[in-house]
Amino acid sequence: MPEVRLGDVIDDFCVKCKRIMNHSVVSMVGPEPAKVRCRTCYSDHDYRHEQAPPPKVDTRKSALFNEVLSKLQPDATAAAAEPEPKAKAKGKKK
Repeated sequence: MPEVRLGDVIDDFCVKCKRIMNHSVVSMVGPEPAKVRCRTCYSDHDYRHEQAPPPKVDTRKSALFNEVLSKLQPDATAAAAEPEPKAKAKGKKK
């Protein structure tokens, strides 16, 4: 990777746009960019090295909940795992 300087345009994950977008380097710590500014929404944030933050959903909690639920009601977990299809709403089209 070539040397990055203040004001250079680099790609990074924007926390506001939720996409990898063009960013301008705002501050640096040594040779690494520390803060960047999105060139689309103009929000400032830490440089994330083009990686999205981890999802907020904790899959371990849902797995433990399903395990406890299966011990209480063995047939309920199969119904919870397969959601029923929703019926189409009847309404007038405009």
